Formats: sequence, structure tokens, C-alpha cells
Amino acid sequence: MHIPDSVLSPVASIAVGAVMVPIWGVAAKQVKAKLGAKQVPLLALGAAFCFVIMMFNIPALGGTTAHPVAGTLLAILLGPWAACIGISVALAIQALFFGDGGVLAFGANCFVMAFVLPFVGYSVYRLLMSRFPKHEGWRAFTAAIGAYIGINAAAMVVATLLGVQPSLFHEGNGQPLYFPFGLNITLPAMLGTHLIVAGPAEAIVTALVVRYVLKSGIALYDSPESQTSDTRLTGRKPRYEGLMVGFLALV
Repeated sequence: MHIPDSVLSPVASIAVGAVMVPIWGVAAKQVKAKLGAKQVPLLALGAAFCFVIMMFNIPALGGTTAHPVAGTLLAILLGPWAACIGISVALAIQALFFGDGGVLAFGANCFVMAFVLPFVGYSVYRLLMSRFPKHEGWRAFTAAIGAYIGINAAAMVVATLLGVQPSLFHEGNGQPLYFPFGLNITLPAMLGTHLIVAGPAEAIVTALVVRYVLKSGIALYDSPESQTSDTRLTGRKPRYEGLMVGFLALV
């Protein structure tokens, strides 16, 4: 899902990057206002987890690969605005030091994976949670559904950004200047890959981590437990050791 440099026109890269600037500003204010001191290490751990999980590329259709992002997971744990900051930091490190995603396309990649993905996934999760019982098994299941829809929404946006390039930017004879394939190719390719491969991977990772977090007594974002430090609401003392062990195992 990482867009490399040179496939988007400079105009498209600048336009999408400009859209992200106010989003980052709002995200920074929201995180500063709502994230407690005890949750900051969890944000750092979540960003690192997203960074690592995106490195696990799964063979997909057409000889390509796909990967989970864990954007909805981070939104469920700390809120979508915190997820926006955490994933943006992970994408910046990937672009600057690992060549995974273009530097000029950084704004576009953040728009897709740090904004569209967590906000769509979290919105679906909240919608389902508002209509059905809130026990642990249902939370994990709705988190998986949100994650699946979120990553496919992001894939559709990537396909659209790439697919409109030949129509908007081409030579007089119709030769594309940047990405050569239209929407008739990009939409089936991206959505097919993510509906079949990356979507299920994202859903499974999200459900497993949410299930563990609930069992460990760690409060989810916007849950009653997150509004107080009183462990009587969960009956358990929060345990973060398992998250650290799991992250180190992935590394």
C-alpha cells in the first residue's frame, strides 16, 4: 500500500500532503488534550508495532505483496487521532531510512494509512459497539470487522489516487507521464489483494491483540475504564508485559 515516488504527479503529491497538514495539527492538539502520561508509552509501543507489522509482506495476486497496518487497532487502543500521529511517525521512518514509500509521497501515504484507515475502521467499530452487547468476545469481533473495512477503504483510496493519474497527467498523444494504469486495473488489483489477503491478516491481528488487551485489564479508548485509574472497573491490574514480549518477538 506504500506509494513510491514518481508514480504520483508532483501536483497530486503536494495537494494530498497539504490536506494532511491541518489533520496533523488537529491530531497533535487532540493527543495533547486527551492522552494521559501513562498512555504515552503505549502510543510509542503502538507506533513501533505498526512499523514492524507493515514489514511483514504477504504474497498476493499478480506476483505482488500486501501487508497489515494495524491502524484500526491503534485507534481502538488510543483513539483515531493518536493513531494518526503514531502511524505518521512510523511511515516517516520507513520512508527516510528504509525506502518503503516515497519521500515526496509521504503526505499521500499518511492520508491513506494514518487518516483514512484508522478513522474508517474505528468508526465501523464504534457503530457496531453502539448497537450490540459490549462483552469481550464481541469487542474483539467488531474490532476485526472495523479493521477489515478500514484497510480496504484505504486500498480503494490508493487505487483511486493511482488510477486517475493517466487521465489527469499525460502527453498530447495520451502517453501517461506518471502511473500508467487506469482505474479499470488499479481498483480490481488493489481491492482484490486487500479483500483476500491483507484484509483478513489485518482483522486477525486486530482481534487477537484486542482480546489480549481486554484480558490484561488494559482499558480501550472511550471505554469507561479509560476515564479512571480505579482497577475495580476491570477487576484486574493492567499488564503490559505481554505486549512488550509480543512486539519483541515480531522484531
